Amino acid sequence: MSSQAGGRIFFSSSGRTLAEEDHISIHTAGVDIGSSTSHLVFSRIVLERLDSRYVVVSRETLYESEILLTPYSEGNTIDSAALGRFIDREYRSAAIDREKIDTGALILTGVAVERSNARAIGELFAREAGKMVAVTAGDRLEAVMACHGSGAVARSLREQVAVLNIDIGGGTTKIGLCLDGRVVAQAALDAGARLIGFDVLGRINRIEAAAHHYGAESKCQLQIGDELDAAGRQAMAELMADRIISAARGRSPAAAGASLLRTEPLEVIATPQQVIISGGVAEYFYGREAKSFGDLGRELAAAVRARLEDEGIAIEQPDQAIRATVVGASQYTTQVSGGTIYVSPLSVLPLRNVPVIAPDLGIEYDAIDSLRVAFAIGSARARLDLTGSDKTIAIFAPWRGSATFDRLDAFCRGVADALKDIVARGNPIVLAGDGDVGGLIGVHFHHELNLECPIVSIDSLDLREFDYIDIGEMLEYSGAVPVIIKSLVFPGRHQLR
Repeated sequence: MSSQAGGRIFFSSSGRTLAEEDHISIHTAGVDIGSSTSHLVFSRIVLERLDSRYVVVSRETLYESEILLTPYSEGNTIDSAALGRFIDREYRSAAIDREKIDTGALILTGVAVERSNARAIGELFAREAGKMVAVTAGDRLEAVMACHGSGAVARSLREQVAVLNIDIGGGTTKIGLCLDGRVVAQAALDAGARLIGFDVLGRINRIEAAAHHYGAESKCQLQIGDELDAAGRQAMAELMADRIISAARGRSPAAAGASLLRTEPLEVIATPQQVIISGGVAEYFYGREAKSFGDLGRELAAAVRARLEDEGIAIEQPDQAIRATVVGASQYTTQVSGGTIYVSPLSVLPLRNVPVIAPDLGIEYDAIDSLRVAFAIGSARARLDLTGSDKTIAIFAPWRGSATFDRLDAFCRGVADALKDIVARGNPIVLAGDGDVGGLIGVHFHHELNLECPIVSIDSLDLREFDYIDIGEMLEYSGAVPVIIKSLVFPGRHQLR
């Protein structure tokens, strides 16, 4: 169903004519399945029409599931059957009909992103396949999402201060530095509450590889079936806390001679004035949880707090703690790109769940620098863990200034250089802009640079990083394509969108 409004066409996945409604309400599901814990959040989002786009004006949490210790069947294989029973039980507890969910986000982190796990988990959501945005979050992307979910990004903009977010989970700690409403640097290291697991009798029943480095450094013998006394637990936690603070200072921590960093060191481009803790350990850090779950959570939280208090940095409350990574649930909003677009071949459409990057390309300047364009795209891909991925990506490039041959040529060469791996695999280059040069850009790729890969260059859109888009087939007689935008919406008192 479609309707005209202000010269554009609007569609609804549920048959509603959005152009006739100033406000719409949709139900969303956010699902986080990680190495240590898994949980769900059901929400109601209200969208308001602003010009030609719907924007989020409110988000109400309807139900938060219990926090499940992610079940394993053997080794690093997640027990998908047990996970499926948990998900079904939580839907029943929430009294929510799966058919009533309009959209959602499925966040897979840690070992959940491994191929065998991801396939089994994906089958649990087969019936919602058309509604869910699946996000496999690597270390950098997890750090960025945690910064948004905890409220660190919004706080850095609202209070105009540098905010450090430290997300301490079961196996890894992600660190993000936020400035002016952006995550300007991130890092991750092997440090977490569940590097060692204990049974109800206090005996070790799980040891991650990184735990052996900490054990060797702290002179603790770690063996399955052995007990680790209070002094040993404390020594391990103190050592991990030291390494977390070291990483937050931009250093390269190690234990027993082994590097603990999972990324490049944090680039501390501004001195943090505030710090926020998120992740599972944050529940202990802020005194929200006291019960032990067979790990080092309590000891690690206390050790990190003691060090931060010694640093003298202001410790702030998070909008979300353990749920900081999954606070995003998808919204649907639809725009149409037409007029000056380029799609070749037409058979490349439709495209689904294409992640959007929004790099600072420098195309507002008269002379476009192709090297800067390539570097900006490469940096954005690395930040969102899209480097080396075979996943198609969309680059949001709001065009400014004239569309001369030299400017178009520099821009397109920079894009092509940054996407060499994607071009080599024959995947499409997808460009989206807010102006009217989409057709010119697409023609330049094929006829001036002689690229053979598919090109999708569309315009008249308003996109942001963390958006995912579906691009439908070209509409008959109109030469336009419908674009469904699925935005991750981070809850809290202050929305950036």
